[in-house]
Amino acid sequence: MTQKMAQRIHFLPTKTSLRKSLCSNTHPTQLPKLQSIVTDEDRNDKIKLLQTHLHNHNTNNANKLLKHVILSKSPFSSPSQIYSMFTHPSHSIKFTFSNLLLSVCAECKLPNEALECYTLVRNDGVFPALWAFNLMLECLVGACKYDTVLENFDQVVELGVKVDAFSYGKAVQSAVKMGDLKRGLDLMEGMKRDGMSVGGFVYNVLISGLCKERRIKDARKLFDEMSERGVVANRVTFNTLIDGYCKVGDLDEAFSVRERMKVCNVEASIVTFNSLLCGFCRAQRMEDAEKVLREMESYGFVPDGYTYSIIFYGHSRSGNVNASVDLYEETVRKGIKINEYTCSVLLNTLCKCGKMDKVEEILEKVMGTGLVPTEVMYNTILNGYCQAGNMAKAISTIGKMESIHLKPSGITFNSVINKFCDLGNMVEAEEWVKRMTQKGIPPNLQTYNILIGGYGRKCQFDRCFQILEEMESCGLKSNVLSYGSLINCLCKDCRHLEAELMCEDMVNRGVLPNAQIYNILIDGYCTVGKLNDAFRCLSEMSGKNVLPTIVTYNTLINGLCRKGKVVEAEELASQITCKGLYPDVITYNSLISAYAKVGNNLKGLELYEKMKTSGIKPTLITYHLLSNGFTEGGPAVAEKLFQELLDNNLTPDRVIYNKLMRCYAEHKDIHKAFALHSQMIDQGIQPDCFTYNSLIMCRLNEGKVKEAKELFDDMRNKELVPDANTYNTLVERHCRVEDFSGAYFWYREMLEKGIFPGAGICNELITGLRDEGRSEYVDIIYSEIKDKRPKG
Repeated sequence: MTQKMAQRIHFLPTKTSLRKSLCSNTHPTQLPKLQSIVTDEDRNDKIKLLQTHLHNHNTNNANKLLKHVILSKSPFSSPSQIYSMFTHPSHSIKFTFSNLLLSVCAECKLPNEALECYTLVRNDGVFPALWAFNLMLECLVGACKYDTVLENFDQVVELGVKVDAFSYGKAVQSAVKMGDLKRGLDLMEGMKRDGMSVGGFVYNVLISGLCKERRIKDARKLFDEMSERGVVANRVTFNTLIDGYCKVGDLDEAFSVRERMKVCNVEASIVTFNSLLCGFCRAQRMEDAEKVLREMESYGFVPDGYTYSIIFYGHSRSGNVNASVDLYEETVRKGIKINEYTCSVLLNTLCKCGKMDKVEEILEKVMGTGLVPTEVMYNTILNGYCQAGNMAKAISTIGKMESIHLKPSGITFNSVINKFCDLGNMVEAEEWVKRMTQKGIPPNLQTYNILIGGYGRKCQFDRCFQILEEMESCGLKSNVLSYGSLINCLCKDCRHLEAELMCEDMVNRGVLPNAQIYNILIDGYCTVGKLNDAFRCLSEMSGKNVLPTIVTYNTLINGLCRKGKVVEAEELASQITCKGLYPDVITYNSLISAYAKVGNNLKGLELYEKMKTSGIKPTLITYHLLSNGFTEGGPAVAEKLFQELLDNNLTPDRVIYNKLMRCYAEHKDIHKAFALHSQMIDQGIQPDCFTYNSLIMCRLNEGKVKEAKELFDDMRNKELVPDANTYNTLVERHCRVEDFSGAYFWYREMLEKGIFPGAGICNELITGLRDEGRSEYVDIIYSEIKDKRPKG
């Protein structure tokens, strides 16, 4: 009889066993499967067969057999049972068996069983082959048992077992996955000390971990080290670094890495392009994003749903709703089906811009393509109607959800409740809390926080305290947001003492105030000029181990600036870096604003240069503040700042155009003033009184009185009301060209409008009229000045 036939016969039931089974009292439906009757003989036969395979050095068959019995769990209940039953006089065969068993458990992705086998082997005083140990580590990493990987790795190293680069790689990967980058970097240094070559895998893992923690400079150092050590960076390396640079907003460096990728002949993937697209869309640089998209298509990559969702997101951030609609129509023309996520991003963009009719139109179209609306999509639409104040439509959206068997969630109801609170309609807000409960959805922490905010804004603080009690009675513990909303409302109502008492109540209820709570208190005190109390809160933060944030310091700096304490504000700003923080654009804007108010525009420019040197990008507000010094600094300084504004991808607004135009008018550069006015109109920015005042000054500087009057009339035709500056400009500039009759004409109209000129302009007009011998006009002006003087 052949061995194979013997094995087959072994599995057939004997006549005796079959007869016993048929004659038993077991119901037919309860009869066990014949093959499931497992005996010790079955197990022993399997062990013998396994021993035979190993004795004949047939490890391939032994591997298959082990895999079958482990996965089928028959006739052995566990791998440890196989290990305990396997005995052999040959140590080499036992060792081979141990390695095989451990490796099969690992390859079958059975981490617990692999660990159990490993423990049994170690208990026998044996260490498995390194390849088997490495397979176990890989299995544990796959099962996210990172702490176990590191624990076993450390034990092995302490035993003096010489591990290899693969073992180290899995240890590094585990450390990084656990967020312990220091440990991961230390392990890499250990590899170097042991004379091992650090491969691309380890570098990629560490670079990825550093990028996730936004430590892009450290990631770049490792990237450069790879090159120095001759380790070839692959597509994963480049993509990781590009994505890292994009996430910290350094798009120029991201592009630099992309160019190096080309030089190194590393092919880009759709991930490469999506990362760059993400970066540009986040920065609202949509023209650059379009270039990346075209390059992506030139390489033969077809934009996927994720790609489109990125671009929709970019248009959303840029507020370009028309571009979002055009992009959607492009997907329709190309026959590209957008998924639920992409559709949600598009709908959210339209909802933010209040394009609710377009939302309904697109929803109907995508449903026609077979896309089933999700709860997220309906919640987005409902929130859009709430933002638009169309509560009837918002409420009808809930009905539509239910009509397609989508159950509204707490998020759905909270959107409605939140809007009614914003509208100050607390009766309706409470009514919707009742409806929420009736639908079987209990109010959650967010619901109660919304109500606290609503009642707080109406200064109904007693009701806020009642809600806090209701929360506790429902088993919900109030959080920092619950108190933050209430404390903020109290501060806005100048009830600072009660706000501080609420902080004490927080602590008594086991909720510790965080930096945001203290920031609210500090802002409240700074707003009313109580700087001593604001700084007391800062000291209290230190005493309670609450770390101040940049917001904390910016609030205090702004408070000092508003009180005119600019030197103290700058001194406080200089201390920020000592606290492990960095001044931001708000810090600098506060200081520049303070110096502008005291007329020290030169100091503002110094701060601006320091700001640029620190790598902080100015905002439009920065240039608004600096524009106060345009006239003082002259056209050269003003034009330099204007160009830098454009270089920073900022769009000049009416304020910037007006200040630069005024600078040109004051310095009698008439041509540039009118050229700038034309540019302003071309940009779709309509002039205001300030604009006309500068243009009128230009014409009067030229002595073109008639053209100045035409500008004045044009101003009125545009329904712009001339202000004191307009009339002062007309009177003053007519005096400058010695047209005192014209100056007196505008002086009279000025008075008729209830506007009285400044003392300097009156003196200049009186002097001119007296020199021309018009004493009657001089007497009139003197009498009017006398009437305007305060009585007594």
